[in-house]
Amino acid sequence: MTLVESLQKAIDYMETHLLERITIEAISKQAHVSSFHFQRLFMILTETSVGEYLRRRRLTLAAQELSNSDDKIIDIAYKYGYDTPEAFSKAFRKQHGVSPTEARKGIGKLNAYNRLTIQVNLKGAEPMNYQIVEKEAFHVVGIKKECPCGKEAMGIAEFWGQVTSDGTIGKLIDLMNSETKGLLGLTDNYDEEKNTIDYWIAVEHIGNPPADFNRLDLPKTKWVVFEVHGPAPTAMPEVWKQIYSEWIPSNGYEIADVPAIEAYTDPDPYSTESSNQIWLAVK
Repeated sequence: MTLVESLQKAIDYMETHLLERITIEAISKQAHVSSFHFQRLFMILTETSVGEYLRRRRLTLAAQELSNSDDKIIDIAYKYGYDTPEAFSKAFRKQHGVSPTEARKGIGKLNAYNRLTIQVNLKGAEPMNYQIVEKEAFHVVGIKKECPCGKEAMGIAEFWGQVTSDGTIGKLIDLMNSETKGLLGLTDNYDEEKNTIDYWIAVEHIGNPPADFNRLDLPKTKWVVFEVHGPAPTAMPEVWKQIYSEWIPSNGYEIADVPAIEAYTDPDPYSTESSNQIWLAVK
């Protein structure tokens, strides 16, 4: 099953179970990827989060029922997952710009979000430089922070600023003693209930970490190493979008349930000439 087919299967599953309290884990199983990878994949290809898509679709259907039925507003609110009429009214007004009562009376315009159909455009206009690497099990050492998932990866930029200003970066650079050179950004341990991930700033290191650092073990696996050219804050997201929308659909690999790595191998990741890497485990 291709990536597009798997993602469409997950979307169809969401649509079938819109009136239930479905989990990201259950949805991601339909696409055969981990919960975090599915969140990232969905966000990149649709430019919205899974939770936001579900909310928009439920409120779209709720608006249709308000316009086409005589069901009580409170019953419609409960049907679409809202515990109180007040919570339903607040969410409804945020999406549609009018209250449920006004929508029933035909006052104002409604914002409908239609069911998604995924289509990936495989132009391949921009070349992607990559290599396949078989790597034995290894571990990284560093520090981690729980960060909320979302379109702007809130908290990660601040985390990098913190470790740069407090001297942690220098300590990590001193610990680099293996083949992978550069600072590594990794995402791990997705928490569905809180919608957070653990973000690591680390280096590959042989040996046990010092007392003030943590260790993350990575298994023997196959990695696709993509080159990233240009200022990292803009170039990294652009390459991630190419990976999900172009490279994976046109190659015979599935994403492995292993933390992805952004390797900042250039001393100046903000330079227009900067050259860095993305490591994606595949199977």
